[in-house]
Amino acid sequence: MMTSKNSCQNKYQSVCFLTDKPWMTATLPVVAQTAATSKRLLLGIAMVGLFLTGCQSTPTDDLLGDTPYQTSTRPSNDRNLDQQEIARVRTSLAAQYIRKNELDTAQRQLEKAFAADSRYAPAYDMMGVLLQQEGSRINLQKADQYFKKAIALDKDFEQAHNNYGVYLSQMKRYKEAAEQFEIAGAALGYEGRIGALENLGRTYLQMGDRTAAAKAFLRALDGNRNSIIAHIELVDLLLEQQRVAQAQKLYDETLILVQGQGISPRLLLQGIKLAAAQNNITTRQQLAQQLLSAYPLSDEAKQLKTWLNNPEAPWK
Repeated sequence: MMTSKNSCQNKYQSVCFLTDKPWMTATLPVVAQTAATSKRLLLGIAMVGLFLTGCQSTPTDDLLGDTPYQTSTRPSNDRNLDQQEIARVRTSLAAQYIRKNELDTAQRQLEKAFAADSRYAPAYDMMGVLLQQEGSRINLQKADQYFKKAIALDKDFEQAHNNYGVYLSQMKRYKEAAEQFEIAGAALGYEGRIGALENLGRTYLQMGDRTAAAKAFLRALDGNRNSIIAHIELVDLLLEQQRVAQAQKLYDETLILVQGQGISPRLLLQGIKLAAAQNNITTRQQLAQQLLSAYPLSDEAKQLKTWLNNPEAPWK
């Protein structure tokens, strides 16, 4: 089986926003969420430090003109390996703090990662994620350069391609985002590949290219038949094409996949559309009552009310 070079550096987990909204999927390294683990990681850094000799530091000014980060010199191969391990641990800790929204603490960890190894691509990717999450105009502008730096340091770093695509999509630079998702989605062995293909499909939807979107979602299903996002998006696309039988099959599969998680307003509305298309009045009424009762303020409930007032009009 093919494996990604970077999957050996970190294990990645998807930060997913499931069924109802067109969120993109960013990836962060998986790290344990316990204080004991953090202490062990920091102790490991300290132990490595006992074997390192002092060295000069010089500012990293090739990324941003006013960057505060310091980079250490690298006089030997052994030291390079030690410094990269420190950078890896610091970057993993930063990911943990980002998940907890402790962004200042995360930045301090990444400063130490840069100080240990100024060419450690995951640290630049993680800084991009951090700045994007903070969300101010200045930091969003800076995030772009960090993602580019991560990819420049390692063009095969699929996580950075996916995360840069998420950023570009947020900035409404959809064509560029699709290019990044395509790279990550084509990387066999990358653990986040299916999420990248889901992101690719949703980006094409934003661009109004439904044919390309359908192809991306079908690729996601080929890679993982349990992709909930691909199922849901394809149901809507098939309904638009009036391919009701195929849409119903995927919808039934989706209900099995989300069993125990509760049914979302989007799934309820899809069920109503399918029932209406097949003149199944009883199911349509039951699902409509459930949607209006459980999610009266949702966009889907508003769409349903509009349609009930004019059943001959197309769904919007």
